Amino acid sequence: MSETGGHDMRRGDPETSPGAAPCPVAVSAGPYHVGFVVPDIERAMRDLTRVAGTEWNAVRDGALGDWDYRIVFSRQGPLYTELIEGPPGSPWDPGEAVRCDHIGFWAGALDGCSRRLVEDGYPLDFDARPYGRPFTYHRMPALGLRIELVDISVQPEFLRTWNPAGPPMPAWDC
Repeated sequence: MSETGGHDMRRGDPETSPGAAPCPVAVSAGPYHVGFVVPDIERAMRDLTRVAGTEWNAVRDGALGDWDYRIVFSRQGPLYTELIEGPPGSPWDPGEAVRCDHIGFWAGALDGCSRRLVEDGYPLDFDARPYGRPFTYHRMPALGLRIELVDISVQPEFLRTWNPAGPPMPAWDC
């Protein structure tokens, strides 16, 4: 029961939503970014600026394993827009077309949250932990994209890099 005396639909109360499982995450911990894989990061930035007025940080180069990539986040957020330009065969290979690739969430305990998604039927698609990076991608077939879980421990670095004046963001509590 909620504090107002009614059933809390957000938690899948079995009396009001038969068959619904309890939500595994804090309701207020929505996504903090949406990520697109693109073959030309400058063109994508230019188009989103023209159409939506998106303001961008500087593009950064990165590497993960054998893959070099380029990445940028919008200055506005949350909900931040992320663009990644990756090589063929990488987790950010756009293939033949630009695509919405993932929705990113902060995870209070990455191992537990990742395990919970797998147990709930969202298979692990890519695990960056063996590369020393605290994030995972999980397939979400109904939407045709991935869920990215990023360990909350790196949020201060994210904010320093992409939005120094940005407020802390909530994480999933798995």
